[in-house]
Amino acid sequence: AGGAVLGRSAEKLFSLSGLFAVYKPKGPTSAGVLNLLKERLLAEAGVQTNENKRNKVLKIGHGGTLDSAAAGVLVVGIGKGTKMLRAMLAGSKKYTAIGLLGKATDTLDATGKVTEEKPYDQITKGDLENVLQKFIGDIMQVPPLYSALKKDGERLSTLMKRGEAVEAKPARPVRVYNLSLQQFQPPLFTLDVECGGGFYVRSLVSDIGKELSTCATMQELTRTKQGPFTLEEHALHEDKWTIDEIARSLEHCTSLLPAEPSHKKLKAEHPGETAVSCE
Repeated sequence: AGGAVLGRSAEKLFSLSGLFAVYKPKGPTSAGVLNLLKERLLAEAGVQTNENKRNKVLKIGHGGTLDSAAAGVLVVGIGKGTKMLRAMLAGSKKYTAIGLLGKATDTLDATGKVTEEKPYDQITKGDLENVLQKFIGDIMQVPPLYSALKKDGERLSTLMKRGEAVEAKPARPVRVYNLSLQQFQPPLFTLDVECGGGFYVRSLVSDIGKELSTCATMQELTRTKQGPFTLEEHALHEDKWTIDEIARSLEHCTSLLPAEPSHKKLKAEHPGETAVSCE
């Protein structure tokens, strides 16, 4: 019934506003995680909708795609919080990445086809540490062909999978605040990266391989921090995707965010679909 009075939990759900973070596991896409979250919340509130109506009923978006093969922090905006997601895209992020020396793939990660194999036994821990220095600061980076970036409104990864010829995007300026080697057990190496918006960790891993005169591909990626949201402290796992837990989280997270300047109207039409993505 159109004029039905909303139950208490539905009222609470529709009054939620702000930013919080969820844990995205390996496997699903970022959009898939968001849909599941939406489904859960609407079901708990007792709101019946079919799938295409869900977006109109509940305003939710995320602040930057994580590849399906990656895990970690996904920042979510709800209600008026969806307008704040733009700032999240541009903000700094932290990742832990495991690279594999001696192999290159078409997607630059473990999901792709191997395109090249080269010896890597000559590479020492020192070589790797020296090469990392070249990737700190303001650098130029070519984004991967398989990515969420768009051409004529379609994702490059979608075009690639359809077998269409896709030209590499030109190199663009990106920023690396910190980059360190955590572990070296050839052929595997583990990096901690702190970077700005639009940065691709798998491009970094591939470029490091080339600099070492071999090749490399990314085996695993975890986003440990996005803006002020950390994996340990703020990311809600699936069992906590309830209206009350999110309300509690929103209260806690509001204090992390800078006060919003009122004169600056941040306009983000489809925050979950912005082309600026970071892995």
